[in-house]
Amino acid sequence: MSTEPTIGADGMMMSPGGLGKLGRILRLVRLQAFDTTTPEGRTDERQRRILLSAAASAVAKAIAVVTALISVPLTLHYLGPERYGMWMIISSFAVIFSFADLGVGNGILNQVAAFYGRDDRQAIRNIISSGFALLSAIAVVIIALFAVIYPHVPWTAIFNITTPQARADAGPALGAFILCFTLAMPLGVVRNVQIGLQQGFAASIWQCVGSLMGLAGVLFAIHIQASLYWLVLAFMGAPLLAAALNTLVFFSVIRRDLSPRLERISYQPLKAISQTGAMFFFLQAVAAVAFASDALVIAQVLGASYVTEYAVPEKLFSLISTISWIFLAQLWPAYGEAIARNDQEWVKRTLRNSIVLASGFAFAASILMIALSPFVLGIWVQHAVSPPLMLLIGLGLWKVVEGAGGAMSMFFNGANILKIQTYLAILNGVVSIILKLLFANWFGVSGTIWATLVAYTLCELIPNSFFLRNYFRNR
Repeated sequence: MSTEPTIGADGMMMSPGGLGKLGRILRLVRLQAFDTTTPEGRTDERQRRILLSAAASAVAKAIAVVTALISVPLTLHYLGPERYGMWMIISSFAVIFSFADLGVGNGILNQVAAFYGRDDRQAIRNIISSGFALLSAIAVVIIALFAVIYPHVPWTAIFNITTPQARADAGPALGAFILCFTLAMPLGVVRNVQIGLQQGFAASIWQCVGSLMGLAGVLFAIHIQASLYWLVLAFMGAPLLAAALNTLVFFSVIRRDLSPRLERISYQPLKAISQTGAMFFFLQAVAAVAFASDALVIAQVLGASYVTEYAVPEKLFSLISTISWIFLAQLWPAYGEAIARNDQEWVKRTLRNSIVLASGFAFAASILMIALSPFVLGIWVQHAVSPPLMLLIGLGLWKVVEGAGGAMSMFFNGANILKIQTYLAILNGVVSIILKLLFANWFGVSGTIWATLVAYTLCELIPNSFFLRNYFRNR
């Protein structure tokens, strides 16, 4: 067999080893767009945007982590234990309220990606205008409901606070959070549109700006000795301002043709967004029950003291998921656009490669994490937690399975195949809760993650694998 370099189909020099793949990747690292008038050019442009978006997302995540690390000691020292605890509770509401848009944001993303693949600019305009109107209506309803119940709720009792300063800050601080969170919903339309158009790098750049502005706002609020609600406004209002600037620049300068208009709001786009959004909302809710219930199960079965033994190493292993998600998330809109263009070969090849890479990375990272966890935990928490080996192995295997499942989910999302995901997610949710209760009793704190692993593998990973095999066999 010849070992001489050959010329690839895309005109690149390729060696028999991995240099060809490396060369193709490096060829995509450029700011100038590829010519999209040919199938090869569209493929190159799609992959270029995936790489750019992944790189920008990684930078945004890094900046968010750094700003969080800087703000924690500053706010803890400034607020004191009780008001800082209230700050943490309010921050945790962001996870709960992530369902508040009823999945509309994801619905907009899916519809934009599909119509972008069909080069249907008019449909994209209608989706954007209708989505913006729908999210604005939801935000108005939330603010109105909060305004009605605000005077009648004993906020100090809910937060269980006693100091006069904390009691004075309770209601206004939560009010500031609700205001910022709800205003962010319609302003988040531009981010979903950018991701749907495979311009996630632009959304990530503005996210970086928001994170830095938020840190500056916190520093300024501390400097002027502001109350907790002003701190909340500074921390959440600054990213809100960045989102507003992103909206203004994108719809007024970059893509004026897509700017929201009242006359573009119509029934069909509203129906499409609502139906797709409802499926995403249900999926998110079921996933929250299935995957976020470990701590509650451990507390109920074994006692609250065992939660820390599980939660600390779980937080460590979650870094693997965070890194994988940076890259996998960029495939969602790319699949939607490629499927709309009937580029099935690219979809099939990318899905296969993403499954292998995501699970392979998780496997290698998990082995490293298991080996280094005693050292890392010793530095991080001063050996306050010593998790059993079976828990660490279970977490590692779960990350491998989660990586493969996450790669499949990005395809399902992009292809708008949501019913099968919903049915299997419900099954997984029921089975996982039952197994967690049983395994926690039988095997202790390690049992919960093994229950998650077994339930997900049997109820989602294996059925999804068979579904995908039949899906591509018929195309």
